[in-house]
Amino acid sequence: MPDSPVSPSIITAGHLAKALTYTEYRNLIAGLLKEGKTTGPQQHPKLIQFTELNTYRMSRLDKTMLLKESLVQQLEALTQPWIWLVLTEAWCPDSAQNIPVLAKMAEVSPLVELKMLLRDENPDIMDQYLTNGSRSIPKLICLKENTLEEVGTWGPRPATVQRMVLEHKADPQGVSHDEFLASVQLWYTKDKGLTLQQEFEELLPIWIRK
Repeated sequence: MPDSPVSPSIITAGHLAKALTYTEYRNLIAGLLKEGKTTGPQQHPKLIQFTELNTYRMSRLDKTMLLKESLVQQLEALTQPWIWLVLTEAWCPDSAQNIPVLAKMAEVSPLVELKMLLRDENPDIMDQYLTNGSRSIPKLICLKENTLEEVGTWGPRPATVQRMVLEHKADPQGVSHDEFLASVQLWYTKDKGLTLQQEFEELLPIWIRK
């Protein structure tokens, strides 16, 4: 089957001008937590608690995450500049587990620029990248830097976790939402970012050809 053509994108230079680097994103979250807040319009205590936990998770991954050498080689071999734009929110546990891995990947190649946009401040973009009709995050959109054409997407979570989510929604089997969230976090802890890396090892050759 021939490769699908590069798709036009609704993302503009204006969107990118307000996007955050990973460091800026982390600093924004830290500043909001000092005020007892999180990102987004909903300021529920539980969301703020999730944000505090996510800060710990991201810091841990920043210190301990190791990339596969085979993935590093792929990233170092890139020849075209990309922007990886990620839709996210500070309270999202999946974002906290995956964005630090993406940041490690972007550090490897000077041709990959990682940027974050807050989902609830950018519904025009988010609604173009729904997952089964849902505004699920994180959602990464890979763009050609020079034209902002869409090369590909990833997200909102590794395929294994996505299956877990869909199965739980279809049949919770008596497992509460909090219990299910704990099981997902346990999966992430054991996986150590390997599944996400493997998915990108498969995606990168496809994106490169576009």
